[in-house]
Amino acid sequence: MSSTTGALPEAWPGGSPAGRTVTPSPSPVRRAGRDRLVADLVSGVVAASLTVVVVLWFAGGGLTDLTIATGPALTSLGRLTGLVSADLLLLQVLAIARVPVVERALGQDQLARWHRVLGFTSFSLLLGHVVLVTVGYAATTRTGVLAQLWDLVWTYPGMLLATAGTAALVMVVATSVRAARRRLRYESWHLLHLYAYLGVGLALPHQLWTGSDFVASPAARAYWWTLYLATLGAVVAFRVALPAYRNLRHRLVVRAVVDEAPGVVSLHVGGRDLARMGARPGQYFVWRFLDGPGWSRGNPYSLSAPVRRDLLRVTVKDLGDGSRRLADVRPGTRVLVEGPYGALTADRRTRPRVTLIGAGIGITPLRAIAEDLDLPPGDVTLVHRAGDDSDLVLRAETEELARVRGIRLMHLVGPRAAGATPSWLPAHLAHLGDAEALRRIAPDIARQDVFVCGPDCWMAALEQALAAAGVPRSQVHIEHFSW
Repeated sequence: MSSTTGALPEAWPGGSPAGRTVTPSPSPVRRAGRDRLVADLVSGVVAASLTVVVVLWFAGGGLTDLTIATGPALTSLGRLTGLVSADLLLLQVLAIARVPVVERALGQDQLARWHRVLGFTSFSLLLGHVVLVTVGYAATTRTGVLAQLWDLVWTYPGMLLATAGTAALVMVVATSVRAARRRLRYESWHLLHLYAYLGVGLALPHQLWTGSDFVASPAARAYWWTLYLATLGAVVAFRVALPAYRNLRHRLVVRAVVDEAPGVVSLHVGGRDLARMGARPGQYFVWRFLDGPGWSRGNPYSLSAPVRRDLLRVTVKDLGDGSRRLADVRPGTRVLVEGPYGALTADRRTRPRVTLIGAGIGITPLRAIAEDLDLPPGDVTLVHRAGDDSDLVLRAETEELARVRGIRLMHLVGPRAAGATPSWLPAHLAHLGDAEALRRIAPDIARQDVFVCGPDCWMAALEQALAAAGVPRSQVHIEHFSW
């Protein structure tokens, strides 16, 4: 039995889409072609940027310096590693600038992989830059390495700022290592991760003031200023200005809080002209509820139903401090959002038939996608994996949606199968095998699109099972919230 706090608007439809906002989407073929074009352009920009940096280093005598003596050679290599590190660092910031066309084309998972690879590579090169330049200067001046490092930090313009920036980047990288990341709450990790902007802002200016590649070459100055300003402009425009504009325009406020199950609530958030937000079922926002302490820590929650003209809905499980407090949010509370983000939407579909598989609270974006899919009865399968019946969130709603739309709905309930190899199945179905169970659910699953949402370890097991069942990776659609 659910209970409601606040004046609940007309019940959210389970297939009769009264008031539902339909956002037109391109055909799967057009969408796939456009996404490939954007991905190719992004890859081309990265390659061209690195090429320009190396060419500028070469034109500045970098290769010649390698043949002079040990000190100049090490310093020249230090210049190159520093330049490439700075380039990758700025490209990494661009990767998380939430540029809408890039975000929609590549999706969170691919951007996260790019961000991670660029970040760790840039940091490794930054350390190499510090070591090579210090040792190179020490060899040239015939001083000790530590004395030379001290001299660089305290006497060269911008180096104190660079040292502080490097310390901030060390903290960000240390907390981004998977082992450390797992020990932190999402809210704490997200807050610490923002220090990356501080690190970039402090670490790069010394290049403008004292870097020989920057000071001596008009072409280098033009390139680096263009890249700096483009990066700053993208961050200001898409991480600050666009969210501020959307919040001022739509004026979101909590209308009702509904208890869906033990530890699970749905928040109905009203606003003005919400169709103009362009949010599609399956996407998510970063939410901040202005109800007191802790409001500044944003948390990502997916839409659990298609957008209505004046209403958004998220369904949240108590998984930590940020989500726990939402049960106490009162109607009338103002809401700030960033987004919509993500590419786990119906228009990623490339095949005529679709299977949606969610675990626990992961069913919520899939429930929204299921309503958004305009396919004949029987062409959509919705699977809800849960530990017990109380974890079947939105059960009545999904059953009504399945009845009205002709969706094949399956509930797989029970504790996970034990064993050395993780399984996505409940224990009582483990005898089937992970891949065979998928074929039982959808015999032609290798020719379907499969949308997946749930805990990371469970999704990893399901991905392996889908591969074993013959589903091409391009037909598996998964998105993680964490960078």
